[in-house]
Amino acid sequence: MKKKAVVTGGAGFIGSHLVDTLLKKNIMVEVIDNLSTGRIENLSHVKKEIRFHNLDLSLKNNLLSEIVNDADYIFHLASLADIVPSIKHPEVYFKANVEGTLNLLNSINIDRIKKFVYAASSSCYGLAKVIPTPETADIIPEYPYALTKFLGEELVMHWSKVYKLRAISTRFFNVYGTRSRTSGTYGAVFGVFLAQKLSNKPLTIVGNGSQKRDFTYVTDVCEGLYLAATSKFVSDIFNIGSGNPQSVNYLAKLIGGDTINIPKRPGEPDITHADIEKAKSLLGFNSKVSFEEGVKKVLANIDYWKNAPVWTPDSISKETKEWFEYLS
Repeated sequence: MKKKAVVTGGAGFIGSHLVDTLLKKNIMVEVIDNLSTGRIENLSHVKKEIRFHNLDLSLKNNLLSEIVNDADYIFHLASLADIVPSIKHPEVYFKANVEGTLNLLNSINIDRIKKFVYAASSSCYGLAKVIPTPETADIIPEYPYALTKFLGEELVMHWSKVYKLRAISTRFFNVYGTRSRTSGTYGAVFGVFLAQKLSNKPLTIVGNGSQKRDFTYVTDVCEGLYLAATSKFVSDIFNIGSGNPQSVNYLAKLIGGDTINIPKRPGEPDITHADIEKAKSLLGFNSKVSFEEGVKKVLANIDYWKNAPVWTPDSISKETKEWFEYLS
């Protein structure tokens, strides 16, 4: 009999790729997404193979228990993800990322489920003091998004300890790839650069561009999630990254085009670098898509970003005003 997985946030960037990964593994998939940031178009190619439920996890709903009750695996990716809006509206992020997680935990059949996998964020490490950063590093969230994602992780680990939920948390580093979000607020550098390139605008490089990020291609992240779900490990936390940071300047070079520098922002690390030795040795995880290959895949699908907002130095300055105000 086929195994069943429920993917929350399954119409989103990472979630939709995870749906693809699970279907390839011959697993039945049901998706929960309220489409606040996800796009139903991300699932159009598999719509006949999955069941989709438009549900908001932050609101209590009896249907949720029915959907997850017979699941073998639950992958909880649904969340709000941007930094600046989390500073402006922390209560919205708390409701989505903390209360949403709590409602999901209260709806599952703990005796039935084989594994609950939580998608956490490496932003919990803040300005990490240890590079590469292991799972044992200090937790120093710099803004409400990072805090709420960590609080969600704490809930999951607490349920694992107290109620014996078979759970694992995976801390993502800088995930990129096709289908990454194109709308809404100023955010991840890939989307910003791609929309600027399509509009023949200069790529806005924060600071001098020497800062490095542990860019990890989305399909590698999905493989890590699958390995976590099917592993024997419970009540454990794993970094999922490439372990091979690249500079923003190098990314700009690969994308191509003119560049312009804008002020460096407070609360942003000079480098994110995942220590993935634990995931390698215990889960058999490895990052397979090279940075150059990943950027090439994204550029081959650049039209996906044709309706994305095009950011300029002035609009970025206005959008990030609170960032400087509260994090300086």
